[in-house]
Amino acid sequence: MPLPQDLLRRLYTEPPEGFVATRDAAVAEARRSGDPATAREIARLRRPTVAAWLVNLLALRRPELVADLTQLAEALRAAQRDLRGPRLRELSAQRRAAVAALVAEARRLAADVEGGPPVGKLPLGEVEATLNAALSDAEVAEQVRSGRLLRAASYAGFGEVPRPQLRLVTGGEEPPPPAGPPAGPGQRAAGRRTGRAEHADRKAGRADPTDHAAREAGRAARENDRAERAERAAARAAREAERAARAERARQRRALERELTRARADQERAEAELAGAAEAEHDGAEELAGIERSLAELERRRAQAEQELSRRKLARRAAERAVTAARRRAGEVEGAIEAADAESGAAAKGSGGAD
Repeated sequence: MPLPQDLLRRLYTEPPEGFVATRDAAVAEARRSGDPATAREIARLRRPTVAAWLVNLLALRRPELVADLTQLAEALRAAQRDLRGPRLRELSAQRRAAVAALVAEARRLAADVEGGPPVGKLPLGEVEATLNAALSDAEVAEQVRSGRLLRAASYAGFGEVPRPQLRLVTGGEEPPPPAGPPAGPGQRAAGRRTGRAEHADRKAGRADPTDHAAREAGRAARENDRAERAERAAARAAREAERAARAERARQRRALERELTRARADQERAEAELAGAAEAEHDGAEELAGIERSLAELERRRAQAEQELSRRKLARRAAERAVTAARRRAGEVEGAIEAADAESGAAAKGSGGAD
């Protein structure tokens, strides 16, 4: 029984950090529903790397762009089989533009995912390598289209796709092909396809030159059709790249405008704090000057008070001396009075005796 597509889409489009928790929750739900087979199938799903997750985002949310990449890959392989240099160079330039557009779109999609990795730390180089590998390897391309890629891929060959080996056919028994390194699966398949096409063409040419010409014309028409589809795909990729670039520039501008707004608010707040600090400093200086003036006035009054105190001390001492002198004089006068009274009494007492 195939797994629910909405579950697969959710698993392979949410950030890898949440993959295991979401998968385990789906396993538990399947077991509660009495479906152990589905639970086992879900449990076998593996978490993708961050680079694979980015490619899965492209495949699941922008499948038309991945389809354009597939058409471009077909045109590239056709151009390389026919060894058409100018066409190959043109398609190679389109390939670079298409891959760049897809990488930019993957970055934009990741930025819109809540809880995703930081945009500055995304492995975009691995994404680019995987897309280039999809252009060169049909198996990788199929994995990319499935939206369930588990890890990044890379192509270790030379050029976009392996070139078929060439040999000169002179009639009679064909000489063996030149020795070379063992061909990979892609090279053997391309060689088989090319050999079958050459054999069919030779047989058709011996049978009926008119049919052979018609088949050649049909093949050329199909090649032209593939080339036109590739051009349209590259044009769409270029438009997507430009759209993604404009969106990125707009996003950066909005971010800069928000940063400018925050910076201006910080500037206004700092200027207000500076003005308040300057006013407080001025008030403090005025208060200190007032205190210093008050201190000077108090010092002046203190000096005056000390002088007045000294003068009053001198006056007190003079008064004390005057009191002492007056007391001494009063004592002397009292003594004189007492002496006079004594003399008067003695004289009166003598006069009475004489009578």
